[in-house]
Amino acid sequence: MTFPHDITVFKSDYQDRVPSIRQNPVDDWRYTTCGYCSTGCGIEVGVRGGKAVTVRGKLGHPVNDGKLCLKGIWEFEAVNAPNRAEYPMLRTSIDQPFARATWDEAFTRTAAEFTRIQQKYGRDAVAVVSTGQIYTEEFYTLGKLVRGGLGTNNYDGNTTLCMASAVSGYKRSFGADGPPGCYDDFDHTECLLAFGSNLVECHPVIYWRLKSALERRRFPVIVIDPRVTMFAQMADIHLPITPGTDVVLLNALAHVVLEEGLADEAYVAAQTSGLAEWRKVIEQYSPEVAASVCGIPAERIREVARIYGRAGAAMCIWTMGINQSTHGSDGVVGINNLSLITGNVGRPGGSPLSITGQCNAMGTREFSSCSGLPGYRLLENPEHRGEIAAFWGVDEATFPQKRGRAMTDIFPAIEAGEIKALWLIATNPMTSMPDTHRVAQTLKKLEFLAIQDVFHPLPSAEFAHAFLPAAIWAEKEGTFTNSERRVNLVRKVVDPPGEAKSDLDIFLGLADAMSMTHLIARTPAQVMDEIGRVSEGRPCDYSGITHEALERAGGIQWPAPKADAGEAPQGSPRLYTDGGFHHADGRAKLIPLLFDDDNERPDTAYPFWLNTGRVVEHWHTRTKTGRIGNLNKFSPIPYVEMNSRDAARLGIESLDFAKIRSRRSELTVMAQLTERVAPGMVFIPFHYARGANLLTLGLLDPHSRQPAFKQQAVAVEKAERPTNLSQEV
Repeated sequence: MTFPHDITVFKSDYQDRVPSIRQNPVDDWRYTTCGYCSTGCGIEVGVRGGKAVTVRGKLGHPVNDGKLCLKGIWEFEAVNAPNRAEYPMLRTSIDQPFARATWDEAFTRTAAEFTRIQQKYGRDAVAVVSTGQIYTEEFYTLGKLVRGGLGTNNYDGNTTLCMASAVSGYKRSFGADGPPGCYDDFDHTECLLAFGSNLVECHPVIYWRLKSALERRRFPVIVIDPRVTMFAQMADIHLPITPGTDVVLLNALAHVVLEEGLADEAYVAAQTSGLAEWRKVIEQYSPEVAASVCGIPAERIREVARIYGRAGAAMCIWTMGINQSTHGSDGVVGINNLSLITGNVGRPGGSPLSITGQCNAMGTREFSSCSGLPGYRLLENPEHRGEIAAFWGVDEATFPQKRGRAMTDIFPAIEAGEIKALWLIATNPMTSMPDTHRVAQTLKKLEFLAIQDVFHPLPSAEFAHAFLPAAIWAEKEGTFTNSERRVNLVRKVVDPPGEAKSDLDIFLGLADAMSMTHLIARTPAQVMDEIGRVSEGRPCDYSGITHEALERAGGIQWPAPKADAGEAPQGSPRLYTDGGFHHADGRAKLIPLLFDDDNERPDTAYPFWLNTGRVVEHWHTRTKTGRIGNLNKFSPIPYVEMNSRDAARLGIESLDFAKIRSRRSELTVMAQLTERVAPGMVFIPFHYARGANLLTLGLLDPHSRQPAFKQQAVAVEKAERPTNLSQEV
């Protein structure tokens, strides 16, 4: 084949014409891992004069190969944000202003208050709520301090708000947590089902991985989502499901797979249990029955089931659209059931893969000891309690015999007067929790609230007595674990501002102040060594992982057992490749799921479904993005997406303001008229203070305790422009 001109010249000319983001001159490029979502992109931070001035993707990295999303490109701005917290602050009452304090004063006061309250009310009167954004070494250290030192059983992470249903579903089906698949499965699958996932905006680099795979080899992509997201617009088939009815659709898909002989009977017989009881329930959910509940025509359900069932390898992914529901855990189990009966677990191109939310939500699941003990050990298991007590050198009686309250149950316990002190670490419940008016009244009841965060002010700090300023990503050393179980290194790039400390050093300071110094390793490398030893032989085995090996490999996927001398550690792209699971009989469970419609549904007083979610410009409660121009300027205020036909009926035009009312509160936001939402539905991003979570309700999944952020009823009316549109974080 010949070309009419020299290809090298053409490429050079093309490159000259490609618009590019201006990069500031740098003294040095330093390797790290992105600190926003769970994708786990490898990046390099440009440093000049001791300051982070730019970011670029790491070429050749196994996750992103140099690609970055909007937030990743501007991540250095979060380090330099004007609202960075720089020194400890104390006050005796929330009616008083904060006063600057020394670290010794802050540690002494916080330790004294925790001690006083536990001595007066019992050790569970102190609660700790953590995050998904600090390093795995820090999670492990915090868990050791809480479980082995403070001894409270009221300990959880804000990942309960996003990933708890995935955790619960994996445990119920497979006997242990952990996503079985990986991003490379896009290159092998013959069918992709995506449930409640706006991959384009929420995980853009994973979406790039998918699009790259589709460019090499076409396969059907089916998106199940009430909203016509950007992902739904590129799909081959979009199923606009009625909110909260995923379990019904999943049962109906399984019904067709069984009815039409598409199940992998040999795999089911060898690797699963519970088939007979499960089949009895599935027989009740024909596509015709399901259609009246989930809003998808019966023939379309059959079509999708056939595409999925006939594929040589079929993959399911999901995010918050499944998890944030009163049926979230059941939805995950339904996906697992569908995967199991078709043999699509642990095979190239065939696995149920949850796309995690926060950058290190996996790390907290593995080693923070929130729901159990390190390495996926259970508090309910006496052998596990004994192992960790001996390893840590503590009395086994320090550990409770079952998990305590989840985050969503800790706040009602504060409201009831059972919890008197709270330690919040890198989480902002005054924006992230449902029914935030109630959260504000709850926080006022505390005798002592300590907040450990990177930014100040923030809404939750209005009720704090102690503020502990923390270092952000790239100002400290440690590891993150991404959605495909890839452990990756975060190198320290710059120093934290003022007197801010790494979260590990804050935990060490409190341990010292509470005479618990003996519990805690002093450096990230020492903690990682301990994590390797405590996890050896466990499902999430880190024993072969070192910081040096991680940088060389661009991350290593667990389980990664210790390698022989002179050999590089080998990770594991997929779980359950040998067909063995973590239940006592070595099999996965097929679990019957009956649908109980307990959603708050639209009625004459509140005739619209309210759905909430994310936008590409912002991160969670905007503490990291609400003060940096290149992200905030694209999405500075909250808004509501509503269908143009509903808007015309209510006399609302584009960029008018609308009042949205629920049974809990109301807010006024700008209206965006769109066909992305169906008539009778509205969508509001959740990121903003005084935003969507004023309206959401506190119904919880019974297994995971995760809130139902996606299904509530609201009324909409035209409103006057508010006098103050500020959305300060």
